Amino acid sequence: MTEDETRGLRADATRNRDQLLAVATRMFAGAEEEPSMRSIAREAGVGIATLYRHFPTKESLVDAIYRDQVERLTTGAGELLDRLAPAAALRRWTDLFGDWIATKNGMLGTLRAMAESPDFAHAGTRAALLAAIGTILDAGRVAGDLRPDVSADDLADFLIGVFTVAPRPRDEAKAGRLLDLLMDGLRPR
Repeated sequence: MTEDETRGLRADATRNRDQLLAVATRMFAGAEEEPSMRSIAREAGVGIATLYRHFPTKESLVDAIYRDQVERLTTGAGELLDRLAPAAALRRWTDLFGDWIATKNGMLGTLRAMAESPDFAHAGTRAALLAAIGTILDAGRVAGDLRPDVSADDLADFLIGVFTVAPRPRDEAKAGRLLDLLMDGLRPR
């Protein structure tokens, strides 16, 4: 096999993995109950063997989704601040957080089983998310966009409350309204 063919296979495998992650994330977010591995493969347009080659178990798929979304949230804070004013970045970040919560809700059974494993990556998640929130809040304080008396812990608790009473995607409009009200309360008086 030539180097170009090998590179092509790697690119194809990467595309398949990315496609599987995107489809599985979307399916978990919209699911009343966890989707089957077979339905995820079918929706992604790949064979079940391709799914299992990338993710040998449902737990490995859920772990990959979880890690991917935490990474998107933590790096997303800085990326949003590069493009938007702090208050606008925070509002957009709250939507990303809502997407993460919605996806977690669709895979609670598997996450609960995984939480008992010492290999599960959950331990540092809260600290990483609080650091991302803190980055945006700090930028907002400096810019005068956000109140100085709100902590990252406060905001995390607010967000969990919002998405508890207005879970996405079912209550998308209500969640948006509550997040807009929250943002109004975060602006300096």
